[in-house]
Amino acid sequence: MSRVHPSHARDLMELILGYGMIVGVIWTPEHVQRILAPVVLVLTLLVVLARRKSRDELGVGRSGLIRSLWILPAAIALAAISVFVAAKIGTLHPLYKGDFAHISGYVLWTIYQQFLLQDYFMDRLLRLVSSESAAVSLAGTLFAAAHLPNLVLTAACLVWGIVSCALFRRNRNLWALGLAQGLLGLCFAVCVPDALHHHLRVGLGYLRYHSGQPIR
Repeated sequence: MSRVHPSHARDLMELILGYGMIVGVIWTPEHVQRILAPVVLVLTLLVVLARRKSRDELGVGRSGLIRSLWILPAAIALAAISVFVAAKIGTLHPLYKGDFAHISGYVLWTIYQQFLLQDYFMDRLLRLVSSESAAVSLAGTLFAAAHLPNLVLTAACLVWGIVSCALFRRNRNLWALGLAQGLLGLCFAVCVPDALHHHLRVGLGYLRYHSGQPIR
């Protein structure tokens, strides 16, 4: 029987623990999430930084920024088409909590989601599986599964997870991807009825959603 390479064992352990912590937080009551979520975010950040990669390797530097900027107008065009179609079919509605603080906080969160997806999960999957395409598919699947049981959001995240991983492999920059995800997420929120995506809630929050009840 072949022995597992120590570095691969570390990658697998970090992958399982990181994903387990994130999903665990998603399925806890909201008052517990407020305590655990910052802890998990700091821990995953420290695990990534422990690899001592450069800013360009992490995708937060200047490298790849210019050639990835086309992603933003493409996302804007897709959002505009989606809004037009939603208005025509009658599903377009105002954004829940459309104030600046809520929107900016959401976009910052989508940027960090891309950091986790690319620098935590994708990075380890590339060393654990035999092909890049398999790693991209697995990373996208893990990203989507974290949004269960919100089925419409999970389906959208499966497509976006795979696409964003493929784009990151090509451009190696997170900024345009994170901003595009924020824009598309907000577009999804106003174009798809709240009755289907429950204010983009996932995990226990999705199951405890009641229409018209404020998020606490």
